[in-house]
Amino acid sequence: MNTTHSPTIAAIATASGRGGVGVIRLSGKDLLPFVQRITGGKIPKPRTALYTDFLDAHGKTIDNGLLLYFAAPASFTGEDVIELQGHGGQIVLQMLLQRCLELGARIAEAGEFTKRAFLNNKIDLAQAESVADLIDASSQQAARMAIRSLKGEFSNQIHQLVEDLITLRMLVEATLDFPEEDIDFLQSADAKGKLRALQNQLAHILTNAQQGAILREGMTVVLVGAPNVGKSSLLNALAGDDVAIVTDIAGTTRDTVREQITLDGIPIHMIDTAGLRQTNDIVEKIGIERSEKAVQNADIALILIDPDNGVNETTREILFRLPENLKRIEIQNKIDLRNEQPERVDNLSGSLKSGADTLIKLSAKTGAGLDLLKQALLAQIGWQGESEGLFLARTRHLNALETAQFELNLAADCGHHQIELLAEHLRLAQMACSEITGEFTADDLLGVIFSRFCIGK
Repeated sequence: MNTTHSPTIAAIATASGRGGVGVIRLSGKDLLPFVQRITGGKIPKPRTALYTDFLDAHGKTIDNGLLLYFAAPASFTGEDVIELQGHGGQIVLQMLLQRCLELGARIAEAGEFTKRAFLNNKIDLAQAESVADLIDASSQQAARMAIRSLKGEFSNQIHQLVEDLITLRMLVEATLDFPEEDIDFLQSADAKGKLRALQNQLAHILTNAQQGAILREGMTVVLVGAPNVGKSSLLNALAGDDVAIVTDIAGTTRDTVREQITLDGIPIHMIDTAGLRQTNDIVEKIGIERSEKAVQNADIALILIDPDNGVNETTREILFRLPENLKRIEIQNKIDLRNEQPERVDNLSGSLKSGADTLIKLSAKTGAGLDLLKQALLAQIGWQGESEGLFLARTRHLNALETAQFELNLAADCGHHQIELLAEHLRLAQMACSEITGEFTADDLLGVIFSRFCIGK
């Protein structure tokens, strides 16, 4: 699809607030007349900065700065693109944007510049999504992987996979089209070997995508346990700051306390919950309700247990409220008071009353054993560490790859007399892969994807 005849769009491309420089971005068709009206007749050379006044309808100066003109199709969107780089005050930027609207532009929708780049075949859908991922990156590792996707490394792998799928489909279709021939196209071309290679190729991409999804999405960890067992102290120790109030009074945490930390580039959303217990305190009840909601949406629960009390009635009530499929790590805190050494023990399923597979003994006060906990958290989500082959991936990418893998597995199970079925499974696998780069994508999905971008991008 081409957006050549789409209306001119304009937006403030810099973040809101006070700054040294503010940018207005425009995209549309034949924008040189537009430029002349806002500069008083000056005509810029493509890709050459022009220092000029930006004028209102009466020829009075709104602001002055640099004007950059990118002629179609050599621009980000594939259309004529203008950037007005002036001073970063919000009032002057709004005045300049209003002038652009007076000259016929309209306010750009969220992500519309990137959407036009996609529709004009400047980038594919995976690259378009990486623009938003780069802006939202919460760690250096995530930013590096977003750049890889933006430069097309993820897309190139998908394109190669699709090309190989098409080659195999051609062989299968040839067998279907010429059944009277004695030549066995599939056997002579080693179709089974090509299919096995495709399965291995897809499995490798899927593994990297799963790791990339971990880096992009991170994980949510809730701290649960009886009141005054040390949840807030552990949160503060992991965050490296006093984000939660710590006292000897049970029930000090009356609401969920949230903090994000980063482990090996992975964003970890930590939630210190109000003690899950029965209470008549109205405020504490609200906090407990929020805690229960946080537990339902969590990936991992850190269950703090006081070794002196063990799994008592209060702790059993908390464990009863946890979802059965929630991953669990048991924490025995305050080892400094018991003169114990930090320790991590794995593969304890069934032997711990908390239902956890891993036990960590640590001291939130001294920090002893915190590294063991951090390693256990990364292990629970399957993080294998950053490598050059990784790229950020979204849930829709994983779903598409898993669908393609499912179809290739079904194709591998087809017998010699099920050529039509084999052809259909290969076709569905190709369609699933093509959804990632946008070669086959429903319009409603595009609307959802680009609506999550910021204005001006």
